Amino acid sequence: MTTRKKKRFIAGATCPKCHAMDSMMLFLEHNVEKVECVQCGYQMTQPDAKVSKAAGSSEQLIGVFKPE
Repeated sequence: MTTRKKKRFIAGATCPKCHAMDSMMLFLEHNVEKVECVQCGYQMTQPDAKVSKAAGSSEQLIGVFKPE
C-alpha cells in the first residue's frame, strides 16, 4: 500500500534553483515539512524546532512554513 502526500502549491513562490514561478509545492513526509519544485526537483526541508532553537539567532532563517 502506498501513502499519498497531500501537496499544496505556494502561490507566487519562485524556485531558488531554476527560477520557475508557481512551481513550489509544500508537503509533509515523515512529519517533516518539505518544499519541492515540480519543474526541477529542488527540495528544501523545514528543520525540527529543536534544531532551529539550537542554531540560535546567528543563523540566517529563510522562512517558516506553517500549513493550516
